[in-house]
This record gives sequence, C-alpha cells and structure tokens, in this order.
Amino acid sequence: MNSAPLPSAPPKKHRNLAQGVVAYIADSIRDGALEPGDKLPTESEIMRILGVSRTVVREAISHMQAANMVETRHGIGTFVLQPQPANTLGIDPNTVVTVRDVLALLELRISLETEAAGLAAIRRSDAQLQQLRHALDSFQASVRSGAETVPSDLQFHLLVAQASGNRYFHDILSHLGTNIIPRSRLNSAKLAKDDPKFYMDRVINEHEDIYNAIARQDPEAARAAIRTHLSNSRERLRRAQEIIEGAGA
Repeated sequence: MNSAPLPSAPPKKHRNLAQGVVAYIADSIRDGALEPGDKLPTESEIMRILGVSRTVVREAISHMQAANMVETRHGIGTFVLQPQPANTLGIDPNTVVTVRDVLALLELRISLETEAAGLAAIRRSDAQLQQLRHALDSFQASVRSGAETVPSDLQFHLLVAQASGNRYFHDILSHLGTNIIPRSRLNSAKLAKDDPKFYMDRVINEHEDIYNAIARQDPEAARAAIRTHLSNSRERLRRAQEIIEGAGA
C-alpha cells in the first residue's frame, strides 16, 4: 500500500519539534491532502520534509494517536482515522494539542465566559456565591502550598458558568475540561519569561476581581474582569508562541 504524499516543500518553521509535525499533518488532513484511510508517509519522509529527528516524528505520532487522529498498525504503517462523530458539542477536547489550538480555545472562551460572567452577576444565588468563594480560597491555598492549581481554577470557571443560569455555558466548559486552563497544557508563563510568583499573584487578583464584581451584582464589571483575565492569558500564550516560533526558525 502506498503512502499518501504530503506537500514536498518544507513548511514555514513557525513552531518547534513535535507540535510543528502535528500541526502540519493536521493541516494536510483538513486540506484534503490526507484523507481517512490514507497511510502517512514514512518516518524518514516526514523527517526529510520537515527537517526534524525521528524522535520528534514519533512523539508527534504519539500525540495524534492520543487525539484519535491516526492509528498505527504494527508492521504496516500509520493511517489517518475517520473523524469521530461529533459528540454533544462537535468539539473534541483531545484535539487540543498545539499552541494554536489553545489560543483558538481562549478566543472561544473570551466570547462565552464574558457573557456568562455578566449573567452570573445578575442571577447568582447566595449559595452559588459561597461556592465561588470556596473555589477561589482553594485556588489561593494551592498556590501558597505549591500544590496543583488547575482543578480549583477550573472549578471556579465552571461555577461562574453555572451561576449564569444558562446550562449551556456550563455544558461547554465542562465538556472541554482542563483544556480551558492553558497551563494544563504548557507553562506559558515560563515560556513568556514571566516571574512565576508575580504571574500567579496576578492570576489570583484577576480571579478576585471577577468574584467581587459577581458578589456586588455588577454585570458590566464582571464582564470586564473576566475579559481582562482571559485576554491576559491569551497575551501570555501569544508571547510564548513567539518564543517557540523563534526557537524553531
């Protein structure tokens, strides 16, 4: 069985290592150069086209296997899989594998969570406000102790969505899971050369601003606070992406 060809001209090296390989093959699938059932080019050919090592190619294929984009049949090769039927939202969290994917997700979140926060400020109950306070206190405690902060951070955002009174906001964020927290995927603050303590202090303050606006039932302030928080996350990620692209140039 012959492998489906990839474009022969090397792509612009705007990412480094495995992420670049994943993005390049994913683009080839989206563009129709690779279709379900097609066999990927050999490791050696991908190495030649993209100018990367065998280890990088294998890491990229491992990521794509985890995302159900491809499957490897031992002794035969690696094949493009049929896209999975769209589940409830048509968004597969397992496909969030590159910096570009995380940035795109942040753009979606800015639209969704800005309105969710505004509605939460209007509709939240006293019990929901207490839950938000507890999640924020847990987040701060995790930061101080050096423990994992993603679960309590995620919980805070899910509670804001829940307090909006519109279950679809919560359903979407819950479906995406920890993917909505960029640092669950990569240390963008470190890559962007932010001081770790200053970075986490700022994140806590941003969450406090969101909480305070919801507590005083100020929808415009709540929208502004969460938009600022998510826009800052996007900016950190963009700076990290620029550094990654520079390293791969």
